[in-house]
Amino acid sequence: ARRLGGADKPGVRVGGRPLLDRVLAACADASATVVVAAPRPTARPVTWAREDPPGGGPLAALDAGLRHTAARHVVVLSADLPFLGGDTVRRLLAALRTGGADGALLTDADGRDQPLVAAYRASALRRGLTALTGEHGGLAGLPLRRLTGALDLTRVPDAVASFDCDTWDDIATARARIREHGHVLDEWISAVKDELGIDLDVDIKVLLDLARDAAHGVARPAAPLTTFLVGYAAARAGGGDEAVAEASRKAAALALRWAEESGQGDPAPGAGPGSGPGAG
Repeated sequence: ARRLGGADKPGVRVGGRPLLDRVLAACADASATVVVAAPRPTARPVTWAREDPPGGGPLAALDAGLRHTAARHVVVLSADLPFLGGDTVRRLLAALRTGGADGALLTDADGRDQPLVAAYRASALRRGLTALTGEHGGLAGLPLRRLTGALDLTRVPDAVASFDCDTWDDIATARARIREHGHVLDEWISAVKDELGIDLDVDIKVLLDLARDAAHGVARPAAPLTTFLVGYAAARAGGGDEAVAEASRKAAALALRWAEESGQGDPAPGAGPGSGPGAG
């Protein structure tokens, strides 16, 4: 926060979402989520913890967080990772579980270790924290490397997911990247789902094809209205990706039939110039 002029870094928005909420979305599969900070509104419920003393540094914060979980494996994440996704978290956990190391961490574009984007064996962390507490009489102010330097770690290169926001230039870079053509749609969908409290993976191509058919075969405003009605129908049918797919299929078929009748699409099988109403 000092490098941001004292701004509340976890609350800084990238793609319309606070950085903290973006990180929380990446670890949504966790059985328990602990945030070491003063409580604040978040996109999903979490357990709050506080290091002693507040602002005592990463080792004190890690110790405070570990006191709220009995999990064998823990994922340790900073709150300033705009491009972290659930796939990366799962990759770290897989690297930890399939090897004998104490932890698995990401390395950045320059090959540097990122110990706050990592999965660890909780037992190894507790042993190290206990030893450091005994040696120094406490954990406040100690650098994180005093712990991680004594651990056996597996390294997973990932220049994108390891990108963190330390400066306003970093924030500007992150904001620009998510608006690039290859990222903007996925970013927008993720932001909307977070805002609406929706945890649903749908086939985006199906919905886009439906919107195109409705716009081309009926009228341009039919595209957003039709996709809204598909969502409403899917919700009434119980929700879920299958309900969305079924409602989309029905609406797409209707849009194609509509286009055929208005002469904007291919004629139906067997149809010909003399087959319409009043022919002959």
